Amino acid sequence: MESSAVLGIARQYAVAVSARDFGAVTRMFTDDIVWHQPGRNQFSGSHRGAAAIGEMFGGMMTVTEGTFELRTTGNPMVNGALVATPVHFSARRNGEVMGMDGVDLLRVEGDRIAEVWLFSAGQGGEDAFWGAA
Repeated sequence: MESSAVLGIARQYAVAVSARDFGAVTRMFTDDIVWHQPGRNQFSGSHRGAAAIGEMFGGMMTVTEGTFELRTTGNPMVNGALVATPVHFSARRNGEVMGMDGVDLLRVEGDRIAEVWLFSAGQGGEDAFWGAA
C-alpha cells in the first residue's frame, strides 16, 4: 500500500476521533478489526469487531460524562501499512482530571483500519483514572 493512502486514512481517523464522531471512526474499520487497549482497567484488553469497540467508546464517554477528548500532537509517521500518531487525551471523571500523551498505532489494510494499538505515557495513572476491570 502506498504511504500517501495510509497517511490519508490516519488523518481521517484523527479528524473523526478529535470530533468525537465514533460512528465515523467505526465505519473506517475492517470487519475483523482488533483494538488493543493497554493497561489493567475496565476498558483494557483486545476488543474485536466494530460493535465491541463502539461499546468501549460509549463506556468511556459515559463514565466521563462526555468529556473524553483526543487530539493529535504531531504528524503521523508511516512505515508501510503502519502509521503512528502522537496524541494527547484528556477527560474528567468524579472530580478527577486526566491528561496524558500517547501514541496511536494503526495497521491499515486496503482502505480500512485493521488493527489499533494504543500507548500511554503513564499507564498507572490512566488505570487509576478509568478504574479497575
